[in-house]
Amino acid sequence: MSGMHMIRGMSSLNRKQSKKNRKPGWEKAKAEHDKWLMARGVHPTQLKQKEKVHVTSLPSYSTECTSIPTSDIVMPIAGKRAANEYSGDYIVGLATLHKSNTVPVGKGDSPEEYAKMRRN
Repeated sequence: MSGMHMIRGMSSLNRKQSKKNRKPGWEKAKAEHDKWLMARGVHPTQLKQKEKVHVTSLPSYSTECTSIPTSDIVMPIAGKRAANEYSGDYIVGLATLHKSNTVPVGKGDSPEEYAKMRRN
C-alpha cells in the first residue's frame, strides 16, 4: 500500500458534530467573561462594529539634519604600494626547514647546515 491513506477509525464521510461536554456553571463563567470583554471594548460584537484603520504611511527619511555636516567627497583610489626590498648585505639567501619553514641564511651560516636539519 503506497500513497495517502486514511487513518484507521477516521472517515471523511462522517460530518456529525460531537457533543461538547461542559462543566456545570460554564454559562455563568461565559457571561462574566463577555461582560469583562465588553467593559474593555474588545468583545467580538464590538470589534465587528469598529472601523478598521490601516496605517500604510511610510516614515520620513529626509536628510534635513541640523547637526554636523557630512562630506560628499570621494577619495581617489591609490595605486599598488611599493614592495619592500632588502638592501643590506648580511642575508645571503633563504633556506627551507621542516614543513616549509623558510628561514634567512646569513653571511656566516652554511646552507648545508639547514639542509641537514630537515627531517627525512
